[in-house]
Amino acid sequence: MPKITTLAERPEYLERMYDFADAWPAFMHNDPIGNTFMGQVPAHFPDQCVIATENGELVAHGRSIPFVFPDESRTELPAGGWDRVLQWGFYDLRTGRTPNVSSALEILIRPSHLGRGLSHELLAAMRDAVRAKGHSALYAPVRPNGKTDPHQPMTEYVQQRRPDGLPVDPWLRVHVRSGGEVVQVAPRSMVIAGTLEEWRRWTGLPFDTSGDVVVPQALVPVHADVTHNHAVYVEPNVWVRHDL
Repeated sequence: MPKITTLAERPEYLERMYDFADAWPAFMHNDPIGNTFMGQVPAHFPDQCVIATENGELVAHGRSIPFVFPDESRTELPAGGWDRVLQWGFYDLRTGRTPNVSSALEILIRPSHLGRGLSHELLAAMRDAVRAKGHSALYAPVRPNGKTDPHQPMTEYVQQRRPDGLPVDPWLRVHVRSGGEVVQVAPRSMVIAGTLEEWRRWTGLPFDTSGDVVVPQALVPVHADVTHNHAVYVEPNVWVRHDL
């Protein structure tokens, strides 16, 4: 069984946090906010990043970021979801504010280790790490990658339940089983824009007509504009709250 610790306990794995980042679809690596901040998270917050190793091999990891919430200007969870919480976290770090909550950012499992319950264990370890810092809640802008119909509104998808009452989406189900509560949709959690040529390179699709383009593994369609030579993907995620 993999050994799960914080990155602070095993800093030698810091440089290996991208060992299997290609588990994400290629276009997802082109969010400018994520590219600016995500790589800094393990270095600044190793005590609340978690790793799973087996025979010395990194097989899964999770990242989270502390931030202040709520305050006079942050009265609601942001519609900007994943992008926005990254900005909040690094703003608070830069200005010396004392965080009281954290947000999960990612739990990534090597494909060879999927289906072994690691997602539940990593989430539990992340909750423990955040609780140890005295934070009152762990939030998560969850990417419900079980959503297969890009035209279905996320607000409708999150309402779907199995006969046992749990969400149909596997990732939302992991969070709810762990005590999380689905709070609301973050309608523009991640924004990825590029030229049509960039989108062709990222997806292998022609991107030669204006309108909605269905891209494999995208949760909603990508909006293409041939006249102005760009396409934009605005991904909705789902805010989940874990009270600690």
